[in-house]
Amino acid sequence: MSLATAARAAGVPIRTAQRWLARYRKLGMEGLARQARSDAKLHKFPKELVQLIEGLALRKPRLSCAAIHRRVAAIADAQMWRAPSYSTVHAIIRDLDPGMVTLAHEGAAAYRDRFELIHRHRALAPNALWQADHTMLDILVLDANGTTARPWLTVIMDDYSRAIACYLVFLGAPSALHTSLALRQAIWRKQNSEWPVCGIPDVLYVDHGSDFTSEHLEQAAAALRMQIAFSTVARPQGRGKIERFFGTINTEVLPELRGHLANGKPSTSPKLSLGDLDTAIGDWFIATYNTRVHSETGQAPVASWRGDGWLPQMPDSLDDLDLLLVMVAKPRVVRRDGVHFQGLRFMSPILAPYVSETVTIRYDPRDLTEIRVFHQNRFLCRAISPDHETESVSLKDIQTARSAHRRALRHQIKDRVGAISEYLPERARRRSPATKRVIKQPNRLRIYEEGD
Repeated sequence: MSLATAARAAGVPIRTAQRWLARYRKLGMEGLARQARSDAKLHKFPKELVQLIEGLALRKPRLSCAAIHRRVAAIADAQMWRAPSYSTVHAIIRDLDPGMVTLAHEGAAAYRDRFELIHRHRALAPNALWQADHTMLDILVLDANGTTARPWLTVIMDDYSRAIACYLVFLGAPSALHTSLALRQAIWRKQNSEWPVCGIPDVLYVDHGSDFTSEHLEQAAAALRMQIAFSTVARPQGRGKIERFFGTINTEVLPELRGHLANGKPSTSPKLSLGDLDTAIGDWFIATYNTRVHSETGQAPVASWRGDGWLPQMPDSLDDLDLLLVMVAKPRVVRRDGVHFQGLRFMSPILAPYVSETVTIRYDPRDLTEIRVFHQNRFLCRAISPDHETESVSLKDIQTARSAHRRALRHQIKDRVGAISEYLPERARRRSPATKRVIKQPNRLRIYEEGD
């Protein structure tokens, strides 16, 4: 078909068809795109008036378009300018750079989170970089007293493979001890052969929480030759990988469990203990998460971590790792009947020559039936508590027992004081602590008659 025939069939003038054909032959499909007017963004108003509208639009507090139009109309009248219409003012404000508007009205943090370029870094090899973080889970569990509580989850993830090196479910706010326990689990070999992730990472990437900035963790990292890198304050983008994993836990795992929180309220009555939740999360990420293909890496996390086979750097022994991460150091003086700590007494025959000497003890908060004693940075012995040598006693158990004993004493005080209150004078009864109330006498207004 000739060009003239095609133009007549389309109802297009032959000159227009020839012009389109010439553009297509020269520029391809881009030559057929509608060309924008060269003056499309130019406003037929004085430059000062346009700058005035833009300046008012960027001022704090933010003005509405109608308020800006009223102010500009008044100024234009005073300057003998042609007043712009409301639609013109709106168009000028709309054409402002959104990033500039966000920076002007919402500040640097909002601009950074929405418009700054993000460098998505990935480690070059397994164990080159680990990320660690905590989150409060959207679920309620039952604690030892049968009371509902919202648990926390600590996760350490290998940045290269996205494999999970450790997870820790616990109650109470995150602490340096939780971080140490998580690192211990992450570094040492697991009993489950399907969970091979272990070793000492080159870099541990964390935020600025007090549980990550403790002196104890710094000392342990130096001994393990592991660098701790801190994310920028108020910049969550650097921890996006582990944050996405937390989101997967909250949306994929927890909705299937009793006590899941939806919009802040439990969708079903809580029935799980902390151990039940720990088992459910562990089974999911070992059997499902670590073995399914990751959308970004294109490999299953465990397969990516294993690679073609390599040997991770490991501590010399589990005892050495415990000494660095779990054992908390405290100074103590050796007494004639042993070392006293947390209301317990620890004994060992090796301590006999060190009576009245200052030593350093290291203990595991999870089990206080045994401590390790050092003298002048030299290991002396393991001392045990003779009263609890056949059982395991944690620091939390001792603290719980202390609180229970204090509550029992308060109840006894209340009962005994309350028993004598009926024999006391009225004024004394009002002050009685058994009532736990302060009875205030009403204020009386005194009226005086002025004499002549």
